[in-house]
Amino acid sequence: MEERRLGPVVGLGTWATFDRDATLAGEVIGSALDAGCRVVDSSPMYGGAEAAMSEVVRERRDEATVATKIWARSLEDGRAQYRRQVEWFGRVEIEQVHNLALWREHLEWLEPERDAGRIDRIGVTHYGAASFAELAEALETRRFDTVQLPLNPYQREAERELLPLTAELGVAVIVMRPLGGEGSVIPAPPPEELEPLRAFGVETWGQALLKWALSDERIDLVIPATSSLEHARSNAAAGAPPWLGPAERELVERLAR
Repeated sequence: MEERRLGPVVGLGTWATFDRDATLAGEVIGSALDAGCRVVDSSPMYGGAEAAMSEVVRERRDEATVATKIWARSLEDGRAQYRRQVEWFGRVEIEQVHNLALWREHLEWLEPERDAGRIDRIGVTHYGAASFAELAEALETRRFDTVQLPLNPYQREAERELLPLTAELGVAVIVMRPLGGEGSVIPAPPPEELEPLRAFGVETWGQALLKWALSDERIDLVIPATSSLEHARSNAAAGAPPWLGPAERELVERLAR
């Protein structure tokens, strides 16, 4: 799998996947790690996902990169979330301020944690285009190392201003929802319509969508969520070149309509 600034380009999301099922989390995360993934993304708002994944992360700590989030409307709650994460994972490689919640205030205590080496990178996220102006404002402070945003053929708003800004600032980009919007995936076309993409290692519609995002060199990581071992392995396979050219990306966009 190709590596960019955050490591292997395909990671694993945990939204609406295994909740508090540690056995399932171990199987899925283990499958993803075996396939070459490293980053596992979670959040306190994802039910019991953080707690469920803690055992397998501790067992395979040298292989796993934890990207999780602070999602809190008070500094006290945010610090409490961080303490639990340290208990679960030992440390956090990428700590993200989720959905811009109190991002200025949380930065004040997150930055000393990064400076002390207990956090590698600080990030910020938002899923909604209506909040992209504020997301840009946060990035322009130059205090964030990563940004997480939605990008797929249905959601391309980030291409207009945010991706050019991240390239200018040197901010690493994590793509959420690479397979589609909340609660659903972009419907697959008939298999024969993927034939022009076979030469690029595409065997499934999911791989086509992941390759579509990763073929933009500004993207460092995609984090498709799944509770399926088979899908975790298939998604990982999309992280290897060759990448799609303009014509192939346009084909994926047409097939997604």
